[in-house]
Amino acid sequence: MHAALVTLTIDPAQAPAAAAALMDDILPRICSVPGFLTGHWLEPVDGRGFSMTVFESEEQARAATPPAADWTAPGVTIESVEFRRVAVAVP
Repeated sequence: MHAALVTLTIDPAQAPAAAAALMDDILPRICSVPGFLTGHWLEPVDGRGFSMTVFESEEQARAATPPAADWTAPGVTIESVEFRRVAVAVP
């Protein structure tokens, strides 16, 4: 398993539109990607957000995550993306 760790900034004035884009567009696409296992999007604090998605393979994680995949949402800027092997997963 491999995780994609995404750090982003969100313009607070556009947060409702960004949340709608996440729920209506981004999540359905990510959840339908082959190999998708789980995802977590943390509530932004001071305009900074964080997400972690987990896939069966590193290749699947890379294909479903920026810059390879479009996570465009109003007022959102992707600051960094990291890929890491999941060492331990606890249900």
